[in-house]
Amino acid sequence: MAAPAVEGVAVTALRSVLLRVRQAAERAGTQPERARVVAVSKTKPVSLIRQIYDAGHRCFGENYVQEFVQKAPQLPEDIEWHFIGHLQSNKVKTLLGGVPNLGFFEGVDNEKIANHLDRAVSSLGRNPLKIFVQVNTSGEPSKSGIDPSGCVRLAEHVKSHCPHLEFSGLMTIGMPDYTSTPENFRTLSKCRVEVCKALGMTEDQCELSMGMSGDFEQAVSNTSRKSRSRFKSSRIEMGSTNVRIGSTIFGPRDYSKKQPN
Repeated sequence: MAAPAVEGVAVTALRSVLLRVRQAAERAGTQPERARVVAVSKTKPVSLIRQIYDAGHRCFGENYVQEFVQKAPQLPEDIEWHFIGHLQSNKVKTLLGGVPNLGFFEGVDNEKIANHLDRAVSSLGRNPLKIFVQVNTSGEPSKSGIDPSGCVRLAEHVKSHCPHLEFSGLMTIGMPDYTSTPENFRTLSKCRVEVCKALGMTEDQCELSMGMSGDFEQAVSNTSRKSRSRFKSSRIEMGSTNVRIGSTIFGPRDYSKKQPN
């Protein structure tokens, strides 16, 4: 009897998150439907994901390739899957072949992985894959992501040399204790300004994937009143369009069976 109770809690948590995201978007003066919620289901069973799906949610994210390719075929094909994080180039075909309804790849941090993804998409004959360039905004040496100074060059490479990829925006993962918030968000927003200028895109065409369980409302909302005043001249706003929510919806993780990517 315990499992249905947990699943019920997860659905209630999802609805709370969706409401909080909507309220944050309204406070920011942006359209609530522009803020996508990715329910990050790593380490969670298919049965629990299905409960969230049955509640009407369609956007899910996974981090571990082997777990991902085992779970995705057991779930409906209309799910929009996101792969989040770093991926070794030798796992690209396993991921794309095992998850044909992969909608977004959040984690392109170098030209090599971009090229491998591009070739794999082409060889599988699937539609162009939407990608976010991952930027290391916290400056942690152990963390994946390109340095902010290199994000324009990498975005240009994807646009110019990877015809089977669709550059869709930028993403970042802050420090686990959230001490780098909100500076992470400001840095990524600045990167978007530079990328859009270089690629001739409007900022609405370049998504920002930032914000997780501990800071997603701040990611969706604009800066605080004090910060808005400080950055008004450069029109920097946080305005995440893609938040990745895991434990707030699904509860604590079990990493005992984690497999590297």
